[in-house]
Amino acid sequence: MDRVLDAAILGASGYTGGELLRLLLGHQGVSVVYASSREYKGRPLHYAHPWLRGFYKGLRFSELNLDKVSEVDVVFNALPHGVGLEYTRQLYEMGVIVVDLSADYRLKDPRLYEEWYGYTHPYPDLLSKAVYGLPELHREELKGARLIASPGCNATATILSIAPLVAKRLLREPILIISDIKAASSEAGSKPSRGNHHPEREGALRPYSAEGHRHSAEAEQELSGLSKVDVRVSIVPHASPMTRGVFASSHSILNDGVSDSEVLKAYAEVYGGEFFIRIQRNPPLRYPDVKNVLGSNMADVGYAIESRVGRVTGFAAIDNLVRGAAGQAIQAFNIALGFEESMGLLHPPLRP
Repeated sequence: MDRVLDAAILGASGYTGGELLRLLLGHQGVSVVYASSREYKGRPLHYAHPWLRGFYKGLRFSELNLDKVSEVDVVFNALPHGVGLEYTRQLYEMGVIVVDLSADYRLKDPRLYEEWYGYTHPYPDLLSKAVYGLPELHREELKGARLIASPGCNATATILSIAPLVAKRLLREPILIISDIKAASSEAGSKPSRGNHHPEREGALRPYSAEGHRHSAEAEQELSGLSKVDVRVSIVPHASPMTRGVFASSHSILNDGVSDSEVLKAYAEVYGGEFFIRIQRNPPLRYPDVKNVLGSNMADVGYAIESRVGRVTGFAAIDNLVRGAAGQAIQAFNIALGFEESMGLLHPPLRP
């Protein structure tokens, strides 16, 4: 790419919008020229994101104007599910590259939107054109993509935790994966509700959407595609007192006779060349820990085997706002446009 691309962020005042603004500051190939927000229109970006004061001088939030937005090269659509569905379609048809961070274009089967999101998808033809933006599974398809559907954070953690075992067909068929998720409060967005208000969240640990979480549809779609057999996934998320982070413990049953070394080999073969995935296997911490990925695009993965019952658990720790949202969206965009995959994302985790 021989020029700097102009970018717009829709829904730029939310947590994901703020992370897109933060990360794109370090991207040499992109300049953010437009940031939409109804609530903060006309105000500088630091009204919603005080930590960005001084970094985007002169740029103010604007009410969404499609004619203005269509003048940029790429749009990161961080609007809520359903709200930006029509904007994504129009911008795509205008020739703008769109990275959609909502669930609006993630699922290939339009019938799944009726089941999981309660509406009939109006543009089923676009679902087949959108590329699911999980780089480790779709790197080749992402090259040159013009519509990227960025994955959900719980789906990302679930898929990454156990994808090697699915890819290498080490799990007993029919394959059932039960993913126990510990999710941070920022996953619920920047507008507090009673359940996510800090006094209600701190010190609490409780399940939600326990009868079936909608990110299960993404995980089933991707893992079934990877294995070429039907994979059933049940995600049970738990609201935790963390501010950021997702931790997935994905349980399944190994084929008879599969050894620890075979499982380790599967993770090494699938993730060995991936910069943003670290296999956590050795001391001082044998298993992943959310605290070691916060603020970064890294995903720490690992596993444990209980030989007595044949149970295997794949683990994944990610930052829900970076690897689970803004960072992964930028990573997929980089692949699509031919940038260095890590551009704008070389931020090591924050610790302690």
